Amino acid sequence: MKPKSRIAKEVLTGVIALGTMASSSAVYAAPDWAKGLSEIEKCGGVAKKGKNDCGTKDFVTKGKAFHDCSGQAPQDNLPEEWVYTPAGVCDKIGGKVLKVKKL
Repeated sequence: MKPKSRIAKEVLTGVIALGTMASSSAVYAAPDWAKGLSEIEKCGGVAKKGKNDCGTKDFVTKGKAFHDCSGQAPQDNLPEEWVYTPAGVCDKIGGKVLKVKKL
């Protein structure tokens, strides 16, 4: 029989591995509404609280990063939080294009 600490370590390792796979695929997947488009943009500064497609781990407050993925924006319109928009829309709604993604 395995010691409880070893079992807990194996379970934790499995959970971390699954979370890493899930978050990495979510970051690179285009949203369903983008099917048929040739480009979409990561548009920063327009996401509403809890409605972002993703954000940056690099934004740090009090020594800790906020988060690194969707639905976790702590407040409206943070420049580090972004949503996907069709190409050309971000500028029109007052956002900053962070990256253009070819589909």
